[in-house]
Amino acid sequence: MSITADGAGLGHSHAVCSKDLARECVSPVPVARARLIVLTASQRRRLKKLAYSHTAAYQLVVRVRIVVYAAGGFSNNAIARSQGVVVDTVRTWRNRYAEHGLKDRPRSGRPPRFTPLQQTEIKALACQLPAEAACRCRGGAAANWPPR
Repeated sequence: MSITADGAGLGHSHAVCSKDLARECVSPVPVARARLIVLTASQRRRLKKLAYSHTAAYQLVVRVRIVVYAAGGFSNNAIARSQGVVVDTVRTWRNRYAEHGLKDRPRSGRPPRFTPLQQTEIKALACQLPAEAACRCRGGAAANWPPR
C-alpha cells in the first residue's frame, strides 16, 4: 500500500463545525504538530534509492520510507497505514531523523573483552602463515597446520 500524491489520507489539525462548514472550530484537545522534514535533492535521491532497495535491511527500508513520505507532507496516520506500522513508530522515526538521521540508538550489552588494538593484533596473527623453520618434521611446519 502506498500514499498517493493527491493528499488522500491527510489528517487535519483542526475540527470543522458541521453546522457551518465555512467557519473553522478550534479543537478542544490540543493537537501536536508533526515534525517538519525537509530534504535536499541529493538526500531525497539517496533515500529513495534505499526505500526501494531489495538488499537493505527491512527495518532500514521502512524507516527511510517513513522519512520520504514525511518530507512529502503526509500525516503520521497516513504514513502508518501505508507502511503497516503504528503511529508511534512513524512519530519516533520522524523525530529521530530530524535530530540524528537514520542511525539507531546504541544498544545495551556486555562491554567488549578486547580493545580495538588487541582485536587488530589477533586478526593480523590469524592471517599469518606458520613459520617454516621452526619444525624439523617431514614437510615443515606447514604440513602440520592446523595443529591436531
